[in-house]
Amino acid sequence: MEKTEERDSFSAQDTFALGEQMGKQAQPGQLYTLLGDLGVGKTVFTQGFAAGLGITEPVNSPTFTILQSYEGGRLPFYHFDVYRIGDVEEMEEIGYEDCFYGEGVCLVEWADLIEEILPQCYTQVRIEKDLSRGFDYRRITVAHKGED
Repeated sequence: MEKTEERDSFSAQDTFALGEQMGKQAQPGQLYTLLGDLGVGKTVFTQGFAAGLGITEPVNSPTFTILQSYEGGRLPFYHFDVYRIGDVEEMEEIGYEDCFYGEGVCLVEWADLIEEILPQCYTQVRIEKDLSRGFDYRRITVAHKGED
């Protein structure tokens, strides 16, 4: 079963606010995937998501480290950026299963690159530009994959 909703974002503040709202609603063991081209606002969304979890430290994309963990919020937050991953074995080396199936919340950027190891149920967030609606406009599609 898949439930999908679309949101309009007209600024980085809108994208941050949606991330923050989703972070406030996040529950232990949930996994979110974050898809979108370079420069669409994935990091801004993630910063909002972390703020929604109560994380106050700076949040940046872990492009070179693949995983950044944050323990300062109401739940542990595991932020993955798998853009530079060579194959799924690298995910095993960093212990992704402890994060994916633990008591924290995971957000995985570029998750389409590791689809074969994603859990059956997760929330996909896709951010897309539509220049016909303005330079700062983003269409954010949230799809709940699998069964609840």
